[in-house]
Amino acid sequence: MASDVYSEYETRLPGLLLQRVKEEVPEKTGVRKIRAILDAVCEEYELCKSESGEAVGLIAAQSISEPGTQMTLNTKHFSGVEEMNVTMGLPRIIELVDARKKIKTPSMTIYLASPYNKGKREEVRLLAQMIKETTVEEISEQINVNLADQIVEIILDKERIKDLRLKPASIAKEVKRQISEKNVVSDGSKVIIKVENSSSKSKEVSPIFKLKENLKELVVAGIKGINQVLPIVENGEFVIKTAGSNLKKVLALEFVDKTTTITNDIFEIYAVLGIEAARYSLFEEIFSVIEQQGLNVNPRHLLLVADVMTSYGIIRGITRYGIIKEKSSVLSRASFETPIAHFTKAALAGELDSLSSITENVIVSQVIPIGTGLVDLYMNHKNKKVKDK
Repeated sequence: MASDVYSEYETRLPGLLLQRVKEEVPEKTGVRKIRAILDAVCEEYELCKSESGEAVGLIAAQSISEPGTQMTLNTKHFSGVEEMNVTMGLPRIIELVDARKKIKTPSMTIYLASPYNKGKREEVRLLAQMIKETTVEEISEQINVNLADQIVEIILDKERIKDLRLKPASIAKEVKRQISEKNVVSDGSKVIIKVENSSSKSKEVSPIFKLKENLKELVVAGIKGINQVLPIVENGEFVIKTAGSNLKKVLALEFVDKTTTITNDIFEIYAVLGIEAARYSLFEEIFSVIEQQGLNVNPRHLLLVADVMTSYGIIRGITRYGIIKEKSSVLSRASFETPIAHFTKAALAGELDSLSSITENVIVSQVIPIGTGLVDLYMNHKNKKVKDK
């Protein structure tokens, strides 16, 4: 039986790899052929393993940095949509490995749940507009100030609020929720705000004009942080590309597919989905950038980088403030940047360096603990036979 053959290899191959072989091998394949295939897979799998003492970190660094010298400093632009750019190439790689919390062009790819993903273009456009943040300035024709009565008056754009399916009453309610003024009412196509100023006998000018400026940036509809939206078709389904990101609130929408929607903000993924999701997303982002550049880097090197950056349960960049700071060796920390500061701090604390890693042994001209350098040889003089000449 074919199933018995597969069970024999459960201890020799990872479950996912064995499952992949089962899916690829035709059902009517004979037992002898299946066994030959599995033996060949086992042989390749063993060759893929790292030998004890192999300098996997150095190999990964070389494998990534050498193709990295050929990367371009470019930005992808979505035609037809202003301000929808995505950082690519070397600048994006630097953002990722430095673990920068504020990235230059945050964006999302929002996949729609069924049946929205197969709907009409106009329906998808309306869904996209529901996601995009809408400010008071975007839906108003003008904002007037009446100093005598201490009133700020928002004249709404009727066509615009109709297109967005908003009502003056709901806009007034949202404005009231976000500002400290209590007297906010809607009057036809207007939203009127009465500024309370009971603490001063004179009519102050600056607070009311400050309120006017703050109102312009007030988000009254959509999701804050999503600046632009672009519905496109991918593989026969509608997908919404965005400029800006807010993963938590987007995943709360009923028409969004929560299993496939992604963001390019690694820290946002970490905050919403946890460190494992952030680790895999970090790998995917780096791999995607390298692939778009037409370069070839083995994924295992990128996985090693992602593992190291997330091994402490949080995201740490490959910088002196990230994983370098966590190294136990004083010499290793000092070799990266700011050696005097590291030596001074270590001296004051009375730190000891056991010289257990590569960098510190290179500095003091000792054999590095990789490859044959990991092995200590001892000679048993007692059993040594000496022949007389």
